[in-house]
Amino acid sequence: MTRIFAIVLLLAQASATKVLPVTDVKASDIQATVKEEIAKKLTDVPIRTVDAGGHNISIAVVHRDNGTNLTGMAAHDKVSEVYYIVEGSGTFVTGGTLVKPQKRESSSDTVKQLSGPGYAGTGIQGGTSRRLSKGDMVIIPAGTPHGFTDVQEAITYTIVRIDPSRLLALK
Repeated sequence: MTRIFAIVLLLAQASATKVLPVTDVKASDIQATVKEEIAKKLTDVPIRTVDAGGHNISIAVVHRDNGTNLTGMAAHDKVSEVYYIVEGSGTFVTGGTLVKPQKRESSSDTVKQLSGPGYAGTGIQGGTSRRLSKGDMVIIPAGTPHGFTDVQEAITYTIVRIDPSRLLALK
């Protein structure tokens, strides 16, 4: 009898779960965002940020020109990221320790719309370098220092951000 009650309770809870709408991010959305980034000299533009039931998920796209040597590194306190390289290649560093970490202002657009609270640094000490190129993916857990140190050829990548604290503004 107890087992039957437990099954009925689970079924009742499952049927009470709110079904959320599916969100499409079309290739045309990504391409249009890249064109806007290039024209306006922007970096890291969110395309959609949605309520995914208990957490937010954001899709953004980044384009960086070739020959770019970057010194801006980051670590996000609560938001994990997944990068997918659409075009190009670059040297990407993860782990280690941020050099000269500066806490991001909670009122900044970076915190509210892109990656949540965290730190920016001028480099990474003791991290692991690897070359990322078209078709590669990398998962960056929250709290992990990361960033590109060199872009060998113009690179475009999408970022999926998992925001369990629902800090990022919905879009």
